[in-house]
Amino acid sequence: MKASIRKISEITGFSPATVSNALNSKRGVKKSTADAIFKTAQELGYYDNTKIDTITFLIYKNTGKVVTDTPFFEDLIKGIETETQAQGYALNICTIVASMPESQKTLTAILNNPANALLILATELAEEDLEFFKTFRGPLVLIDGRFSSSDFNSVSIENTDSVFHAVEYLIKRGHKKIGYLKSNLRINNFREREEGYRKALDHYSLNYNPKHTFLMTPTFDSAFDDLDTQLSETTDMPTAFFAENDILALGAIRALTKHGYALPDDISLIGFDDFPYSTISTPPLTTIHVFKQEMGQVAIKKLLNIIDASDVGVPVKTEVSTQLIVRDSVKDLTV
Repeated sequence: MKASIRKISEITGFSPATVSNALNSKRGVKKSTADAIFKTAQELGYYDNTKIDTITFLIYKNTGKVVTDTPFFEDLIKGIETETQAQGYALNICTIVASMPESQKTLTAILNNPANALLILATELAEEDLEFFKTFRGPLVLIDGRFSSSDFNSVSIENTDSVFHAVEYLIKRGHKKIGYLKSNLRINNFREREEGYRKALDHYSLNYNPKHTFLMTPTFDSAFDDLDTQLSETTDMPTAFFAENDILALGAIRALTKHGYALPDDISLIGFDDFPYSTISTPPLTTIHVFKQEMGQVAIKKLLNIIDASDVGVPVKTEVSTQLIVRDSVKDLTV
């Protein structure tokens, strides 16, 4: 028999009213009090996750300039939809734009729904944004975002090691001056990719040259415009670039070509994401393939394991491996 609010009250020492308010995520209950109440409720089997019939996929946008209608997010959503349907759950897709005044009300309604399991697109989430989601007591998984200091389950891309190996690929083909095409909007994914780039340079005792890092806006047209302007002001160029994503890489191909650089003869280039456009660029882009649909499926399976209580209570941060796709944008300088 499921534990009652009165039983939880007796064990924790908090009044039935406080217990009820905490279990229903009402304001006015201290976090430490709520945590103690929820811990006891879970130990007593107060929650009945069989009542969960809907998974809410919350697309969280901060600036909205990274989370856009690109093939990356289309494929990710497709994987989420496919796995949710296969498991017999309804899927509710909700987009939250943090700057919109109605967002807080919508979020509160979602977090107070006891029949919800929550999958959050964390691409644009900042560490401080996570505080609000700590009031949600149902099953929750972050996707495309990993936070070292958080206690949320997450499924994310293997960013740092992927970029390390991509830069290593350039180094083993004779490149010693390797530049970096950097988004001027900083999210965790990009920070982890930059870490992989720096680690590779350090590992092979190559100097980091800040003059070979170019800031670009991560939209197709703006990426071209930004690099076009910067190339007009310098002739000090590396032999290769790593770009934080394919949007920056494709914008760079246009700008570099405009300024008379031949790819890959003059400058080599590697991107990240493996967009469909990468196969038809000139030259076809060497890039890191992200298993986007599979990542969505892994996240849903993780969420369902929490729902049916087959998952351990310890939060797990899962990284999905990538694959370097070699095309024609890298020149081998060793031959």
